[in-house]
Amino acid sequence: MALCWLLIHILLFTSSSAHNDFFTSIGHMTDLLFTEKDLVNSLKDYIRAEERKLEQIKKWADKLDVLSAAAGQDPEGFLGHPVNAFKLMKRLNTEWGELESLVLTDVSDGFISNLTIQRQYFPNDDDQVGAAKALMRLQDTYQLDTATISTGQLADPTHQRANGNLKYFEYQLAKQEKMGASEEAQTEEAQRKGRPDDYLPERKKYEQLCRGEGLRMTPRRQSRLFCRYYNNNRHPKYVIGPVKQEDEWDQPRIVRYLNIVTDKEMEKVKELAKPRVSHVTEPWLRGRTVTQFLLSPLSAWLGAFEHPVVDEINQRIEDLTGLDVTTAEDLQVANYGVGGQYEPHFDFGRKDEPDAFEELGTGNRIATWLLYMSDVQAGGATVFTDIGASVWPRKGTAVFWYNLYPSGEGDYRTRHAACPVLVGNKWVSNKWIHERGQEFRRRCGLQETD
Repeated sequence: MALCWLLIHILLFTSSSAHNDFFTSIGHMTDLLFTEKDLVNSLKDYIRAEERKLEQIKKWADKLDVLSAAAGQDPEGFLGHPVNAFKLMKRLNTEWGELESLVLTDVSDGFISNLTIQRQYFPNDDDQVGAAKALMRLQDTYQLDTATISTGQLADPTHQRANGNLKYFEYQLAKQEKMGASEEAQTEEAQRKGRPDDYLPERKKYEQLCRGEGLRMTPRRQSRLFCRYYNNNRHPKYVIGPVKQEDEWDQPRIVRYLNIVTDKEMEKVKELAKPRVSHVTEPWLRGRTVTQFLLSPLSAWLGAFEHPVVDEINQRIEDLTGLDVTTAEDLQVANYGVGGQYEPHFDFGRKDEPDAFEELGTGNRIATWLLYMSDVQAGGATVFTDIGASVWPRKGTAVFWYNLYPSGEGDYRTRHAACPVLVGNKWVSNKWIHERGQEFRRRCGLQETD
């Protein structure tokens, strides 16, 4: 696409809860780094205090060693001197007591107190187990061997050894299948209950897309994807300064808007969201296992009234999409941590979920706006498992697609997922736009798939 933009320029001459699951949010884990740094500084203060204490004791011991050596040569003669006799009495009566107090002084009180206060914010056993399972998910999804993970060589998930690892994982899979009625197999079977029959084939396709091994468009289809300067039918805000728009996919149409928000705006959104992120409560998570729940991202909801930046972003979405956002849901901000991912799902409510958004009274989710607020070093793609599309995070860009046909029927081709973050920190925000208010902005079609 870089070449595409170059050509265009040439042509135009120019609270949370009491305990948060830290490993699922890089934002929270950065707080842990600062906590650990504070504890290290406190520990160093304790060490310095102990060293000063030991230095005083050592000086006292050296002085007594000299006196004992001198007195040992002629004890009676030594004590015959009245001053030496007085000093002995004074040492035993006073100074040894002071030394005892010095030895018994606990200079660790400050450190222990700080550690006790900070411990309430430490990760717990669930976090540690969750982080371990996240590593296993990464190893499985991106076909990494243990040595690759342990050495930290994760920047390129499509490294040359990946294909070689495939045989290893096939062997492990066959081994697990032979376990039959073992506890592990029973647990896996329990987890699969309630999932569609095509869950495993979809999982395989999902992981392939995450590795960048998805479908490739034919040259003919690829030739129909364009990049352009977009003003949404000469919208007053964008006639003079149109935005860059790229086609990511043709059917269903997925477009990406470039440089759609500033770094300052994204940092403000993160700042507003970070203090109150918690686990997503999307309907598709109901009934999932604890591990699947913990691997979901942490998210927060921001209303337009909370800060002008949120209101401005909402207005920008309306101006560019042409859809009414007054009936849309609040801006959801999500942060993905170690292995953080979102399993394949639909954003819209299906026919077997007639009450999915009933409490909102704004109809179904007609469209999705997904803003990437960080680059991701490896992993973290948004993949569409039905059509085989992979959309990769690019900071400051947003992707947009319709979840419903003009007829109001759900477009099942929009089933998508967020791949595990392999290396890096993934921040996204999304806006789910609803049907109500779009009656004259996106008119109904007469056919089911119009």
